[in-house]
Amino acid sequence: MLLNKPYDVLTQFTDGQGRRTLADFVPVPGVYAAGRLDRDSEGLVVLTNNGRLQARITDPAHHMSKTYWVQVEGVPDPKALHTLATGVRLKDGPTRPAEVRIMDEPAGLWPRSPPIRERRHIPVTWLELTLHEGRNRQVRRMTAAVGHPTLRLIRHRIGTWTLDGLAPGQWREA
Repeated sequence: MLLNKPYDVLTQFTDGQGRRTLADFVPVPGVYAAGRLDRDSEGLVVLTNNGRLQARITDPAHHMSKTYWVQVEGVPDPKALHTLATGVRLKDGPTRPAEVRIMDEPAGLWPRSPPIRERRHIPVTWLELTLHEGRNRQVRRMTAAVGHPTLRLIRHRIGTWTLDGLAPGQWREA
């Protein structure tokens, strides 16, 4: 199953603190998320009851690509883009090479609630960033390391699956 996880939703089915979870959107028992997406991130989550598929998606040895639409503060220069593409040195070691390009704001992008903070004198840029690994908060740490903090993060693709045609909170069988 493919779900477009909304902002401020946990990528789990239960929470003892009353926060919104996947159970608020997916009434199907016996499935679980193949990987995680932070509460403050949005976008594609694959849900499955197949352990082998889950391992193929999450195990770094399989190098399954994940593409993100990333709104960052400022306008990255060629050096920052090159660093994102060739590997960023983080506290837990260098990242693998990634694909990165500046893109227009995604067509049909839904509003986020609450909206992103805007500063009148600081421009924003949208990046398409494709990773072949999945560390904790990796995209946010990478963009911050090159001087362009992430303002909004949307996972658009996992392998060949995309969130195309899914509004926030909607799901479909893959």
